Amino acid sequence: MSRATVLLAVSLASVALAPAEAGSSATRPPLALTATPAHVSLVGSGRASLRVTNPGRSPVVVDVGRAGFSLDRRGRPRVAPRRGVRTAASWLSIRPARFPLAAGASRSVTVSSRVPERAEPGDHDALVLLTTRPRRRAGIVVKMRIGVVVVVRAPGRVVRRLALRGLRVRRARGARILELGVSNRGNVTETLERGRVWISLERGAARTRLRAEARDLRPRTSGVVQLVYRGGLKGWVTARAQVVAQPGRPGVMRTFRLEL
Repeated sequence: MSRATVLLAVSLASVALAPAEAGSSATRPPLALTATPAHVSLVGSGRASLRVTNPGRSPVVVDVGRAGFSLDRRGRPRVAPRRGVRTAASWLSIRPARFPLAAGASRSVTVSSRVPERAEPGDHDALVLLTTRPRRRAGIVVKMRIGVVVVVRAPGRVVRRLALRGLRVRRARGARILELGVSNRGNVTETLERGRVWISLERGAARTRLRAEARDLRPRTSGVVQLVYRGGLKGWVTARAQVVAQPGRPGVMRTFRLEL
């Protein structure tokens, strides 16, 4: 095989964790890296610590970098450019920027934020990227990269405002997928926990309710919430959608006519 690079893992919204002491050295993977916590929230100019662990059986050298962070329309995490709308990558400083980590060892990494003057109030996102130095194994260059999401909240008035944009249906693997468009017109990330988004389908006396899985919606972005329907309703139905971002706060409702 010609020279190639194999990316063993990229974890952005969360990191699959395994304690360094778990199992014998014989059962440990040759290359592994974990970090806790997987999500850091900083209010204004602040500081937090990450615990980086090498649960593998080989020593590694870790490079630490910064990147932007985004979610696609269906909520899947993406690495984004360091400069962009509502990114906090340039606000972060990280120490150390590089360090060795023996097999089974851990160490702390300090993440600091400095919010610039006149920063727009609300949430700004970034990624701390931890990447092992490439190692050649059987002609393949192997490395591992994980990401820790950092959200920096700039001081100022918090605005929460959600809107429902539209509803469509598509078929996939014998099921009908309802895709509800939701816009976050506020300045903070909205966490739509499981069951906070639901749709009631009505046709005559028949009614059924669908609940969506959890997802985040970043400020000033739009996304799609998916709900799976495997029932027997067909033809035109009335679909009543509601989103309740937080308990105790008024929800957003909208009624659609939809052909299943």
